[in-house]
Amino acid sequence: MSVPTVTGPATHSAAGRDGERLGRRAWTSLVLLGFVGQLAWTVENMYLNVFVYDTITDDPNAIATMVAASALAATMATLLIGAISDRSGRRRVFIAVGYVVWGATTAAFGLLTVDGVATLAPAADAVLLAVIAVIALDCLMSFLGSGANDAGFQAWVTDVTRPANRGRVESVLAVMPLLAMLAVFGGFDGLTRAGQWRTFFLIVGGIIAMVGVLAWFLVRDEPVPVRRGERLLGSVLHGLRPATVRANPGLYLALAAWSIWGVSTQVFLPYLIIYVQRYLDIDGYALVLGVVLLGASLVSVIVGRFLDRVGRVSFLLPAVGVYAAGLLAMYLARGTGQAIAAGLLMMSGFMLVLAPIGALVRDFSPPERAGHVQGLRMIFAILVPMLIGPYLGAAVITGAGETYADLGVVKQVPTPNIFLAALAVLALILVPVLTLRRRRYGSAARA
Repeated sequence: MSVPTVTGPATHSAAGRDGERLGRRAWTSLVLLGFVGQLAWTVENMYLNVFVYDTITDDPNAIATMVAASALAATMATLLIGAISDRSGRRRVFIAVGYVVWGATTAAFGLLTVDGVATLAPAADAVLLAVIAVIALDCLMSFLGSGANDAGFQAWVTDVTRPANRGRVESVLAVMPLLAMLAVFGGFDGLTRAGQWRTFFLIVGGIIAMVGVLAWFLVRDEPVPVRRGERLLGSVLHGLRPATVRANPGLYLALAAWSIWGVSTQVFLPYLIIYVQRYLDIDGYALVLGVVLLGASLVSVIVGRFLDRVGRVSFLLPAVGVYAAGLLAMYLARGTGQAIAAGLLMMSGFMLVLAPIGALVRDFSPPERAGHVQGLRMIFAILVPMLIGPYLGAAVITGAGETYADLGVVKQVPTPNIFLAALAVLALILVPVLTLRRRRYGSAARA
């Protein structure tokens, strides 16, 4: 068996001569692809749940199963495409083509209805078949989207950034999920509330595909080390070997912290819109969420400017404290004003935790395996949280037994206990965070 070798220059031309500045073209690509990618994930992670809840079934276990299945598909895609992109040294083709087909599958959700399924299979359980169909399509969309965004785009971000500017870049990227939520709530929520799901999915899918075309002309592959002589399966499984874990303790501690944070968020996030709308009974929930997301985005950008100066590890523990306080505040909040204040605190903490963890993972990523590390990130930050968090949330919702009547149909509704459950999970993050603080990984963690 040939010995794997690393070839090619390890320079990062887009980072600028001083290693800190990114060019205008790189920033345009970062912002555009980051924003539209998160726009797609907002639809997949939040509005697809509402689509299922409103048009197919109110069973929270159906939503939890869909989330878990799509997370598995996304992880497999990132591991595979990430390894292939590392071996080829190319990211652009996976980003551009991936975004186009990602948009096409997103648009396809507009064609899926219970009535349509009943027409095709009149003798079968239309609701069950519709659930199976939406889960299958979600898995396909997640596979394509993760190959484009998580394996391609995120690895490219690692390629073009340096430790000196990653804190700033991560603080900007961390804002993208909130801005994407704000854009969806502000621009498209009226369509979903009016039941115009087909138009909603067609518009969002078209935007994603169009940005994929633009990416072909915007993104430039960076000259990065390329691994030669290693089998594809070995590349895919490299990060799962105990020897790799022992050789990269900082990376896996950061990933463990990300995983715990992710489980905490997935306890409540899939049910957040339903909670605000149905439990808090706030009709103008889009306005509430809009104010919260815009405010949290501003906090993240402003505070993120100091992340590179303070250091990732030193910044992380206070950020966890802010997020924990926000979860407790959401548990206690009632009414529009309290929900806005508590939501602003919670989502600000949400973003402030994400930025330093993301920067730490990039700092500890071997340059020749940037794509592969995105696969590990998917396991720790997406797969594990989505396999555990939504089911914890569903168990809490089912156990509370809160319901409401919608046109004579009794439906389950999320309760404030989902935030207490998220807080209990979050407490576990102290183990990897405090371990990182004790070990003080020097310049790699910029502690």
